[in-house]
Amino acid sequence: MERKSVRIILLPVGTIEEFILDTLSKATSRIFNCQVSIYEKIKVPDEAYNPARNQYSSSKILEKMRSFIKLENGEKALGVADVDLYVPGLNFVFGEAELGGRLAIISLTRLRQSFYGLPDDRSLFLQRAVKEAVHELGHLYGRGHCPDFRCIMHFSNSLLDTDRKSVSFCPRCRLPEWTSPV
Repeated sequence: MERKSVRIILLPVGTIEEFILDTLSKATSRIFNCQVSIYEKIKVPDEAYNPARNQYSSSKILEKMRSFIKLENGEKALGVADVDLYVPGLNFVFGEAELGGRLAIISLTRLRQSFYGLPDDRSLFLQRAVKEAVHELGHLYGRGHCPDFRCIMHFSNSLLDTDRKSVSFCPRCRLPEWTSPV
């Protein structure tokens, strides 16, 4: 894949299993109608860890991503981490993005059934990961939160919110150059 044609870059933050990155790459390429590239992983920054919360600051990880990756015009980068993320004022976040910017990150940790003491469900986990990736990338493309609970841009305050929304953009949030997800 030529570097010039890449529009979305997936950046593993820490060790992320290949099947997860492959699933996210295929889904985001299809939904955003663009090419996706997977970069080499970067280390989870030690300075992002907050021992009082036993969580990582998503904003500090975004800062690390900014210093690591050089994006060309029109490119967006999505960090994929398997650590529990937070922003001040919230107990946790599934992800964070620069609205209309170039960098976003998602966390896989709370998307797993095992986080809640339940048996793992790989299919459900991957659906959740795709939804969170598409949601955060939607923010990078200038989309805010949507009041339609079925729209991918609806705010997820809990995993129930993530599970009940679709992977699709509603007509108000969808850009014409994006394909419809299958």
